[in-house]
Amino acid sequence: MQFLKMIKSREPGGTPPPELAAAIEKLAEEATRSGELVMRGGLLPSAKGARIRLSGGQVVVTDGPFTEGKEIIGGFAIYELESKERAVELAQGFMRLAREHWPEWEGECEIRQMFGPDDFPGSK
Repeated sequence: MQFLKMIKSREPGGTPPPELAAAIEKLAEEATRSGELVMRGGLLPSAKGARIRLSGGQVVVTDGPFTEGKEIIGGFAIYELESKERAVELAQGFMRLAREHWPEWEGECEIRQMFGPDDFPGSK
């Protein structure tokens, strides 16, 4: 099963301290070696992005920053795991690193299981 981990916080979130960046790199290296980490990345501020919305039959593009959003996604990781429990365990480890190396930061980590080929009728 694949899981998407999204790190969310208020914008601007700031740049993580070097100690946290190093700890995250170590965590990512371990997860990559074990085969659990598929992909990861940090996201630039929403000022460099855009939202494309379909509403009332119209496609509308809004350039960032997105002031109406309370929290934005600042980073993500995709894992190949055996269970949701393992995904939660990895997310808790990430958040403990943030608490240790960037104690003033506040945010949340959301875990979502991704659709797989077996989730669509007739896909077998």
